[in-house]
Amino acid sequence: MEIGFDTDVDAALRTAVIEAVGELLDEDSDEIVGAVLLWCRVEDGDLVDLLLDARDPLADDGVVWLLTPKAGRPGHIDPADVADSAEQAGLKSTKTLNASPDWVASRMVVARR
Repeated sequence: MEIGFDTDVDAALRTAVIEAVGELLDEDSDEIVGAVLLWCRVEDGDLVDLLLDARDPLADDGVVWLLTPKAGRPGHIDPADVADSAEQAGLKSTKTLNASPDWVASRMVVARR
């Protein structure tokens, strides 16, 4: 599933994901999914709410890939805010990587208590 698609997403990265997994469901789908690709910028609203929206359709072992603009790019979100928001949404980050020249990806799973 993909949430937050807009004209600023990295087209090459998105194409690579589609080639690897097939067509992406849009955020209006009510299907249970194994992964959510969440494109998020600071102006998109409350990150906790967006992460909760991404968490809702996840299968038990599903993951959220949060993509945020890198530092110095429009829409950048401070990594401390990402970590805090993930915790509030019941998620924990397991990996962060440079996904493309303009985007950072954080892999998140549901935190087990």
